[in-house]
Amino acid sequence: RETLQDGAADRQLWANLLYKIAEPVLQNLSAGTLQKNWRVEYSPTWDNRDKKVAYLEAFGRLMMGLAPWLALPDDNTDEGRKRQKLKKYALAAVAQSVNPTGPDYMLWRSQGQPLVDAAYLAQSLLRAPEALWQPLDDTTKQRVIAEFRLLRRVVPPNNNWLLFMAMTEVFLLAQGEEADRYRIETALRAIEGWYAGDGWYSDGAAFHMDYYSSYVIHSMLVDVLTTMLQTTRKKGAVEAVKALQERLDRAVKRMQRFAEFLERFISPEGAFPAFGRSITYRTAVFQALGHTALLHNLPEGISPAQVRCGLSAVIRRMFAQPGVFDREGWLTLGFAGHQPEIADYYSNTGSMYICALGFAALGLPANEPFWTAPPAEWTARKAWSGQPFKKDYAVTY
Repeated sequence: RETLQDGAADRQLWANLLYKIAEPVLQNLSAGTLQKNWRVEYSPTWDNRDKKVAYLEAFGRLMMGLAPWLALPDDNTDEGRKRQKLKKYALAAVAQSVNPTGPDYMLWRSQGQPLVDAAYLAQSLLRAPEALWQPLDDTTKQRVIAEFRLLRRVVPPNNNWLLFMAMTEVFLLAQGEEADRYRIETALRAIEGWYAGDGWYSDGAAFHMDYYSSYVIHSMLVDVLTTMLQTTRKKGAVEAVKALQERLDRAVKRMQRFAEFLERFISPEGAFPAFGRSITYRTAVFQALGHTALLHNLPEGISPAQVRCGLSAVIRRMFAQPGVFDREGWLTLGFAGHQPEIADYYSNTGSMYICALGFAALGLPANEPFWTAPPAEWTARKAWSGQPFKKDYAVTY
C-alpha cells in the first residue's frame, strides 16, 4: 500500500497542482488573451450551443475552487507567493470578463449557460470578498452587478439550476442591491423539498444517482442560506434570523452526512466510483467533503487527517494519469486521462475547471490540524485491511 505523506507534503501537492490548473486560465484572461490563445475542445456530442460559453465556464468554476485558498492572508512562503500571483491575475481577469469593449468579454447576454457559471463566480466573490471583490475598481463592480441583474432573463429548468438563480440574487443582496427575493425563496423551497433523505437530494422531482449533490446542491445551498442569514441579521429581524438559522443548520447537517458517504467512497488505492453524468468533473465530486472540512464540521468519527490523506490519495492518482493536461498545460476532456468519448453533450474543456471545487480544504490555514496532524487512514483503507472502522447507519434529519 502507498505510504501516507505528512501534512506539509500533502499541502504542497494541493497548492502546486491547483496553481498548475489555474495559471493558464487566469494569466491569459488577465491579459485579454484567453480566447486568442486557448484551443478549447468540445464534446463529440456537443449540442451546438454557442461555443463561447466555454470561457465563462472555465473562469467562474475555477474562481469558485480558488476562492477559499485565495482568501487566506498573504505570506512570503512559496505557496503565499503563488496565491498573491493568482489574486493579481484574478482581479484583472474579473475586469476583463465584464469589459464590453475588451477581447475577452464573456458571453453574458445570450444562451442559458452563463447563469450557471455566473453563479459560481458570485459564490467565489462571496467566499473571498476581501481578496476578490473589495479590491476591484468601481467600474468593474458595477459591470459585474449589471451582468448579474441581466441574467434574470434566464428561466432555469426545474433542477439544480434553481440554485444558480438564487446565488446571483443573494450576491446582489449582499452588495446592498435590489434582489429578487421571490427567485431566491422559490429556489430554496424547491431544493429543500427535494431532500430524499440520508444526505441525498434528488435533482428535480425524480432522484438521479449522480454527484450533483456535491457539484452544486449542498455547498451552494449552504452558501445561499449563509448569505441570507448574514444580510437578515444586519436588519435585526429576530424571527427571520431564527428561521434562517434553523434552515442553515439543517442544510449543514445534511451536507455533513453526504460528506460521510464521500469519505467512504475513497478506495484504499485512492479511486472512487465513476458513476452518473458529468463524471468528467473529476475532483469536484468531493466538494461537499472539502466544504465540510472547511467549516470545521466533519462528521463524528472522521478526523481531519483521514480526510486529508484520502483526498490526497485521490488527487495523486487522478492527476498523475497521462492526458489529464494537454501539451500546453490546459485540462482535457475526460476522467482519468483524455477520454473525450465520456464527455456529456454540454461539456467542453472549460467545464473541466470545476475540478478545482475539490480543493476547498486548501482554504484551511497551514497550521490547522487538517494539515498538521499525523497521517491517518481513511475508512475504506481501514476496512479493507482488517482494522476496526466506524459502523454506518442512516440518519433522519
